[in-house]
Amino acid sequence: MGKGTVNRNYQREMEQIIRENREQGRVPSLLLHSCCGPCSSSVLERLTEDFRVTVFYFNPNISPEEEYRKRVEEQKRLLREQPARYPVAFREGRYCPEDFYAMARGLEAVPEGGERCFRCYRQRLAEAAREAAEGGFDYFATTLSVSPMKNAAWINQLGQELAEEWGVCWLLSDFKKKDGYRRSIELSRAYGLYRQDYCGCVYSRRERQEKEAKKALQNGDFVLKWKGIANNLRRV
Repeated sequence: MGKGTVNRNYQREMEQIIRENREQGRVPSLLLHSCCGPCSSSVLERLTEDFRVTVFYFNPNISPEEEYRKRVEEQKRLLREQPARYPVAFREGRYCPEDFYAMARGLEAVPEGGERCFRCYRQRLAEAAREAAEGGFDYFATTLSVSPMKNAAWINQLGQELAEEWGVCWLLSDFKKKDGYRRSIELSRAYGLYRQDYCGCVYSRRERQEKEAKKALQNGDFVLKWKGIANNLRRV
């Protein structure tokens, strides 16, 4: 599993790329892989000032299919309602959960944020790189780094490796910087977007449910203990 370059300021590097394009009077095309509507909201607000963006929705990790379809529709609705300096196009990739499960085989019990997630990032970014290269885009990028739970160094490392492989430019970025995540929450509320409570895959959902069950159990134990103490006090 790659580690990336932790100390790089990807936000600053992205801003430098944008400045150079502005100075040259360029408005490049950008294929933006999106993990969901809420995460894309603040990213689109930032990028549509300087790029002609096409949102690419490719997330075979999401399950069940009903959840996947719900997230796709929320992404489309956001694009219809959110203003942008340049029109934003939309492309939906294949929904192929069998490819995700094949990739994750043997890593089912790995905690979220580990090797399975790294490979999932790569699977989605590889498809975005292919789409960007075949579509003749100037850059490709992803909304994944807007989440405080996602490792921006890993994401940028993968992006740069795939850019070399496919011959297309990767837009360095860390969209959680400059309050990007907080802004995504604000925009999600403003547009009434559905915000899921798990990353997307069955394993992250199961991990979330296990944590909630453990917390509920601990809270239940606390209530029982407090009732016992209260009853003892009444007897005194």
